[in-house]
Amino acid sequence: MDNERKTLDDRQKMTDLERIRHSCAHVMATAILRLWPDAQFAAGPPVENGFYYDVELSHRITPEDFGSIEAEMKKEIKANHTFEKITVTREQALRDAETGRLGALAERPGQPSKFKVGNLADIPEGEQITYFKNGDFLDLCAGPHVMRTGNIGAFKLTTVASAYYKGDEKNPQLQRIYGTAFKNKTEMEAYFAMVEEAKRRDHRKIGQEMGLFAMDAEYVGPGLPLWLPKGTAILEELEKLAKETEFAAGYVRVKTPHIAREKMYLTSGHLPVLYADSMFPPMELIEESLLKKEGGESIRADMKQLLQRAFDDVNKIPGVAEGLAEEGVTNASMVEDVLKIAERPRKVERYYLKAMNCPHHHRIFAAEPRSYRDLPLRLAEYGACYRYEQSGELFGLMRVRSLNMNDAHIYCTPEQFAQEFNAVNEMYLKYFKIFGIEKHVMRFSTHDPAKLGQKFVNEPALWIQTENMVRDVLKTSGINYMEVPNEAAFYGPKIDVQVWSVIGREFTLATNQVDFAVPARFGLTYRDKDNTDKTPLCIHRAPLGTHERFIGFLIEHYAGNFPLWLAPEQVRVLTIGEDAPLVACAKTIIADLRAKQVRAEGDFGSDKINGKIQRAEEAKVHTMLVIGPRDLEAGNVSVRVHGKGNLGAKPKAEVLAAILQSIAERQP
Repeated sequence: MDNERKTLDDRQKMTDLERIRHSCAHVMATAILRLWPDAQFAAGPPVENGFYYDVELSHRITPEDFGSIEAEMKKEIKANHTFEKITVTREQALRDAETGRLGALAERPGQPSKFKVGNLADIPEGEQITYFKNGDFLDLCAGPHVMRTGNIGAFKLTTVASAYYKGDEKNPQLQRIYGTAFKNKTEMEAYFAMVEEAKRRDHRKIGQEMGLFAMDAEYVGPGLPLWLPKGTAILEELEKLAKETEFAAGYVRVKTPHIAREKMYLTSGHLPVLYADSMFPPMELIEESLLKKEGGESIRADMKQLLQRAFDDVNKIPGVAEGLAEEGVTNASMVEDVLKIAERPRKVERYYLKAMNCPHHHRIFAAEPRSYRDLPLRLAEYGACYRYEQSGELFGLMRVRSLNMNDAHIYCTPEQFAQEFNAVNEMYLKYFKIFGIEKHVMRFSTHDPAKLGQKFVNEPALWIQTENMVRDVLKTSGINYMEVPNEAAFYGPKIDVQVWSVIGREFTLATNQVDFAVPARFGLTYRDKDNTDKTPLCIHRAPLGTHERFIGFLIEHYAGNFPLWLAPEQVRVLTIGEDAPLVACAKTIIADLRAKQVRAEGDFGSDKINGKIQRAEEAKVHTMLVIGPRDLEAGNVSVRVHGKGNLGAKPKAEVLAAILQSIAERQP
């Protein structure tokens, strides 16, 4: 389904740029109607980096049509029409939809604005219904907009795609026309320069070129990445970093299965409604019939003999045989009835692939009696999870169905919360420094009181308490954050970590959540100082997110040019020629480095050194050590670093020590 409908209050919080883009969507609709008057429009909101409008049209719009549409848009902008707000009753809006006036330049008898009727149904009773009109174009819209069409700066149409009305595949499929708009041409040119650079850095393209991962939709399935050796090297370096950091912070590691009984998720509240659409269908374990042995061999004949003997004995009881005869029941019929019942297979249990690690960790907490002395308890796991993302939403490593999460759950008392939550935020900041992430913001997501018991756990006092606790920590620590209503997790407030890559592209990287509800569902308690049992707070945190999304981000952040500690191939030793002494020296260097867990390879062939260097550069090998006769004689190696070129000849021991130090310190 599409994103949840924004409230009127949410809409009034639109930024100036979002208002420009929203207005530009209306201008685009105006232009399309001038070219194709039969166009039927659905919704046209501003979105990240631009806007779109969904339209039903017999003509299939292609990028070749963009020039004509943009020319009409320029006419509308030049006309400098006012965006006029008109308040109407629901009855009036329904009449206008029936006459085809909404989302149109004039009434269209016999062509009702069918999608606007559906949009009207989404407006809650009692909420003000408004139109916005620019020139002849009239549309059902809550706004807001810029004052006049002439206030729209630079714009450009970008792509066309397909989308179901309201995101429901049962509804008609529409054409979705995307565009973007900015305050001026300079900002737009900078944006498209970033877009072109982002294409060059696309993790799917670089990942394939570097041999990091593969997607095999035919045999393995869509959204289920296969990590190749070089990609696995990155993955394991990230795990090593996380494990070292978490160990130093007092975490203990656990390991949990990939599946769990249905009862687990019914207890947590993820089933039957809140998370069902994101989970793979259940596995139903069926017990064999009672007439089969473990190996599948039938024991029907043996059971039949036993039953016959039993019923023969029963019939010897005075009066039994006569009574059965009067009912028309024989020994043979009774035996067959029992055998039929015994042959029926029996459903035993439903199991689900885990979509999240938290319920398993809750059961680990429950596995042993806990005291306040045990808290805070920090359980960490790089856990494999499986989520049934819709096929149209899958995107490289950024949106997958199999994910490995840098997960941990911290069980603590209310008094410990502030320190623990702040420590998690500090861990984020440490990681940002390691990876050169300079721009970041914490999105603090809170609940909507109107949706308690629906979207959010119905515990109003606990919502206010925990949101205040999180807000106080963020303010005290001085962390850059923004507050976003109505986007919390169902069990508590959360922080989504937004980061920007070096080219200015925004990513949602990780999450940090407070859970005051689910531990109680599982009956988790600790014995407090006053000898009473209390329910702990739980902090869900995943600073490195998932391997898949984080590595996808890093590929684009570094454009595949990873720092030495993270590079899939850290060092390649190249010989000038293939003389035995040179090759022997190169192999010794490689052996010494590999003994220190450095990913080092060699290229000792007879081809020219320039060809070897070019191959290493194309493979994005971080450091190349070149050995020629003069280097061998002097005890040196010539050092080349990918992207930096030749750094000159240096003593071999000094170079190797510098490599080991750079890796150990995770230097950028």
